[in-house]
Parts: sequence; C-alpha cells; structure tokens
Amino acid sequence: MKTRFFRVFLILITITLSFGSILAQDEKENYIGVKGGISIPQLSGGDDNILSRDFKSRIAPNFGAFVEIGVTEKFSIQPEVNFAGQGGKRTGVQPITQNPPGLPQLPPGNFFFGDFENTAELNYLEVPVLAKYKFGKKDKPRVYVNGGLFYGRLLTAKTKTKGTSTIFLDEAGQVPLLLPPNGTPVPDIDFTATTDIKDDVNKNNLGVTGGGGIEIPVGKNYILIDARVSRGFKNIQKDTIRNGASKTGNLVISFGYAFNLD
Repeated sequence: MKTRFFRVFLILITITLSFGSILAQDEKENYIGVKGGISIPQLSGGDDNILSRDFKSRIAPNFGAFVEIGVTEKFSIQPEVNFAGQGGKRTGVQPITQNPPGLPQLPPGNFFFGDFENTAELNYLEVPVLAKYKFGKKDKPRVYVNGGLFYGRLLTAKTKTKGTSTIFLDEAGQVPLLLPPNGTPVPDIDFTATTDIKDDVNKNNLGVTGGGGIEIPVGKNYILIDARVSRGFKNIQKDTIRNGASKTGNLVISFGYAFNLD
C-alpha cells in the first residue's frame, strides 16, 4: 500500500510538471520561491479509542520552497517541498501507556490513569502539487486560490509528556490507586519524558490541501501571504486496533518571497 501511494504520487508530479512545462512556453510567468510560517495541526480520528481521542491543536513550524510554472497569465501549477509539523496535544486525565516503575502490570487493553500533558510531535517532509488561479492584474496586488494533493514522508515521531499526578484507576480521575496495607495513595509521579514512537507510525501519508492568499508585486518578483488547510487520507498508526486511528490535519499560515525566472 505504501509503495502504491508513493508511485501514484510520483506519476502525478511527473505528468503535472511535464504538462505545465509544455503549456508555459507561451506564457513566461515562472517563479521560484521560499516561504515559512506556523502550522496549527490537530490529530483527528473516526473511532473512540481511549488512546487516540481528545487530542487538540498544537503549534508547529512549516517552511519550504516552491516552483510556480505558469500555464496562463492567471493559472499555474505549483509543486513544493516543505517541512511540515503535524500532531496534537492532550491534557487532563488520560491513560498511562508505559507504567511507572513499581506499578503492577495490567491485562492488555487496561490502563492506569494520570493527569498530565501529552504532546504528539510528528514531522514530515511533504511534497504538495497545487493548481493555482489568480484574480486581477499581475502589476497590482492580487488574490489567488489553490488546491491539490500532497505526499508526506515521516521524518520524526515523538511523544513529549510533562506534569506530576497521582495514579488513578478510572478515566474520570476519581479513584486513586492505594497502597497496602494502610490504603494510602501512591505518591505523585513525574511524567516528564520524551518517547520515540516512529516505529509505531506509518512512514507514508497522502492527502489533500488547499486555500488561498495574496501576492504583492515587488518589481518582477512578489511577496506572498498564504493560508491553507490540509487533511491526510491515511491513518498514522500502524496498529489501529491497539493504538486507535488518527489522521493528520492542519491550518498553515505562511509568508514568502518569489523570484521571477523569466
């Protein structure tokens, strides 16, 4: 499945670039540029697995380079290569996936609970190919819309936890774990840790992205302000039965500069 996704995307890029290069011979509106900004990603899923639900947005970097191939004065094809931060953040009472030392082992599918912060940091190399349409004249600021597909290759995947908490037996955080023989609560546990989860995450991702922005001309070049959203098609978890099913998604706001190549 991974190989098929990758091959389909490479074919799409090749066809798109070839088609755009042929059409661009009559309209010299070609640019190369760089951009950077912030990503506001959030993991979302279609199941109610206790390990994958309740993640909210986090802030992550997003930056890269692009080539804009003019097809007409207003229409172009724009392939990009971007570093894209994905993931999400979960706070409050949640399952403890790795038991602290000294706690008894529970049967599979059962968990102790703690009140702490858990951030999933997933970083990808993403290659979008976008169709772009501009409104207005090129010598004035003009608005554009864009949309297309992206392929993502996982670079790193970590969970970062922090905070201290007592240990609970229930998800509501109402029943503390007690120590025999006097029934005193387990002392608060420090959950500060960084865990590499790359082996648990699918290496390839494919999805759709699109949005719009504004181009501000600077001579033959332009400054851009871009906003777009993306949604992955593929579950990030390899084992969706055990770890739940989540997909990537984010809002990216970026600023950039494009150099005219003609």
